Amino acid sequence: MSSQTSQPCTFERDCEVVMIPSGDVVNMPAGTAGYITQALGGSFTVFVDGNLFRVAGIDADAIGRDLVLPPSLPENATNDDVEKLLWKQLKTCYDPEIPVNIVDLGLVYSCNLEVQEQGGRLVTVEITLTAPGCGMGDILVDDVRSKLQMVPTVDRVDVTLTFDPPWNHSMMSDVARLETGMF
Repeated sequence: MSSQTSQPCTFERDCEVVMIPSGDVVNMPAGTAGYITQALGGSFTVFVDGNLFRVAGIDADAIGRDLVLPPSLPENATNDDVEKLLWKQLKTCYDPEIPVNIVDLGLVYSCNLEVQEQGGRLVTVEITLTAPGCGMGDILVDDVRSKLQMVPTVDRVDVTLTFDPPWNHSMMSDVARLETGMF
């Protein structure tokens, strides 16, 4: 998916969307016209009547796009396979206001995988935000949780939002710095 599109769209069916940056869930009625301003990580940011809204990949058909399919693992996947897929999924998480994934932004402090006694897997993740007052905190936590819960064999995902240590520009990857012009 491209990052910046500014393509017109019309909601073809009623759809629950998330208002940016408040995080309020609202119903966007069929027939509503807008513009797709960002299409990254399996979700879409749509501009409608002066506001931004996030449309989940599973609702992509509501704006005339292909559904985003969940991730898959090979038969008898190893813990290494699962870990690689977890990090790949984390790279599909974006702050809807910044066109860089949260891994490259340096917002993921840790992602740990633990095999449970019953055989399932527990994932614990610690993330931060670019600023403590950012209204997207709960949205990003939910996005991380839902994207990682899509990984086969993962039974539970615990996501902690922390501000210790505080995020700073030096935590960004070179790719993120180039993308945002902060090199």
